[in-house]
Amino acid sequence: MTDQPIPDVIDGATIMGAVLCGYAPLIQLVPVESIKGGRLPEGQPLPAILVRTVSSTGPQMLRREGTRRCIDRISVAVRAATWAEQRAIIRQVREAGADRVGPIGGGSSVTILLSGLGPDVDGPGNTYEQTQDFRVSYDAFTGA
Repeated sequence: MTDQPIPDVIDGATIMGAVLCGYAPLIQLVPVESIKGGRLPEGQPLPAILVRTVSSTGPQMLRREGTRRCIDRISVAVRAATWAEQRAIIRQVREAGADRVGPIGGGSSVTILLSGLGPDVDGPGNTYEQTQDFRVSYDAFTGA
């Protein structure tokens, strides 16, 4: 993503952003500069993609170890000028992230699964918007 909030911090949103930015069929529809984290700036050109963390969970450890398994629910919102464009982009978002495993986006032992497609909604400024959620699991380094 073009606006990584904290350098060298790996979380589910960072991993998902790396997956989306590296998927050529998606980049043909949405330039990397239009894949953002957190929020879309005012006047963002369309189409655009927004990657956000919905929730993050992990096991409660009684003893600190070098890594901790984290599970993040990540929402990827697509905003477009037409319904057809929104649907084409959301299809590529799903393809980009579905059923991935391995070292991805700087993360260790990453697993990415589809976790629900949101409804078509009216976006701001008479735009079309839809979200796709993902379940991103990874090993976070604890510093122990």
